[in-house]
Formats: sequence, structure tokens, C-alpha cells
Amino acid sequence: MSIDLTATKQNLLKLKAEYEERIDKIEDHIQNPQDDLNEHWDDQAISYRQNDMRKNLLGEARQSLIYVENALSRVENETYGECEVCAEPIEEKRLEALPYATLCMDHAE
Repeated sequence: MSIDLTATKQNLLKLKAEYEERIDKIEDHIQNPQDDLNEHWDDQAISYRQNDMRKNLLGEARQSLIYVENALSRVENETYGECEVCAEPIEEKRLEALPYATLCMDHAE
């Protein structure tokens, strides 16, 4: 397997920027909600539920950003694409689908 680390790094940097932008937007929306709370209890319940959903999405985006940053570190120290368990190459199709994968298919199961 031959991984183009330059292209991989560029893709990971693009993904990192996307997650950072997503995090900024979600944080802004949580801090400055566009949907004013009305006096109606139903509207308030919906708004609170939406805020909980935003917080969950924020947590997922932050975790994904950490994964991407770790993958960038592996590119820099030339361990990108190696399974953390067996040190064998991670399948190319797996890396295409999940560019921050740390395990080969055998160990991911």
C-alpha cells in the first residue's frame, strides 16, 4: 500500500477546518439562539430539546476534531495508516471512508 501523505494531510486539514467551522457555528447558536422563547410551554420544551441536540452535535464534532488532529500527528511522525494494535497497514478503503482510522478491519471489529 502506498499512501500519498501530502494528499492525505491536505484532506485531513480540510476536514479539520470543516469540524472547526461546525463547532464555531454550533457554539454560536447555543450561546445566541435565533429562536426566542415564547411564553408557551410547548415552544420552550421544543427549544430546550433543540439545545440538547445541539450540545450532542457539538460533543460529536469536538471528538471528531480530536480524531483528525491525532491523524495529522500520525502523518507527521510517519505512522499514519498503521494499525495501532498490529502495526500492519490499514486497508486503503477503510482510510478513504474513515481517514482518521487507527485500526485495521481485523482489530476494529
